[in-house]
Amino acid sequence: MIVECSNPEGRNEAIDQAVDALRNGQIVVLPTDTVYGVGADAFDDVAVAMVLAAKRRGREMPPPVLVPHARTVDGLATKVPMYAKILMRRFWPGPLTLVLRAQQSLMWDLGDTNGTVALRMPDDEIALALLEKVGPMAVTSANLTGQPAATTAQEAQGQLTGAVEVYLDGGVRTNSAASTIVDCTGDEPVILRHGALSGDTMREVLGTTALHDEPVVEDPEEDESHNGETETADSETAEMAALDDSTGADSTEAALNLDHGARLIGSVRDSGVAFRRGALTELYPVGSGRE
Repeated sequence: MIVECSNPEGRNEAIDQAVDALRNGQIVVLPTDTVYGVGADAFDDVAVAMVLAAKRRGREMPPPVLVPHARTVDGLATKVPMYAKILMRRFWPGPLTLVLRAQQSLMWDLGDTNGTVALRMPDDEIALALLEKVGPMAVTSANLTGQPAATTAQEAQGQLTGAVEVYLDGGVRTNSAASTIVDCTGDEPVILRHGALSGDTMREVLGTTALHDEPVVEDPEEDESHNGETETADSETAEMAALDDSTGADSTEAALNLDHGARLIGSVRDSGVAFRRGALTELYPVGSGRE
């Protein structure tokens, strides 16, 4: 069911319909500050699984979580570094997704998150009004995985059909620039994906805190000669360059699939920064006599 909410007069009633659907364990489509997203109550495990099923995707790519306020982060994440709080204060609401360590006591199941959660506060009146009433939502792009992002409620309905209970129609969303994703689980922040918010803009407010750019991912075809994996360069590019939604969800979800204890390329000390699997190659492995 598509519900008009672009006009302020009928917006509250439309949002209330979406709230009722979410509280009844259904999933909804909502506009954001870029394109349309499909989401569920982040604490409803079955509904979150319905979101993944609607997109035809598995647990290995968990959805990010949208929040109504920066203060909501305290209940969802732990050991939040000061630099992350600075970024939130300066750039939220806006196109910035922060990967933080999740509170271990949370009763939710977003998928295979490796103990992290990707959080963002969108800069959109309709999305924020909905989040104010229902709290944190697990939201990903309102399209089938691999298909174009939906810029209208009608486009979203064309792809997701009956999987969604309520489609909030907020008009056309044309800003397809994905959010910038920053890993905030270490001593220093690392850009996992460049997006609408530039690294230089963030550096202006971080002072002496170093902001690292994402390391270059090795050529998967070259990696195939080392470990026998059959993944092709095209499939790797498709997975890692999926910039198709408001939350940065598709590549955020890929970014959450991290290995810990890796080293920054070119670093002279262990950084503790998390890298995607396969993102680091040791030219001279320990024990080779050439390290």
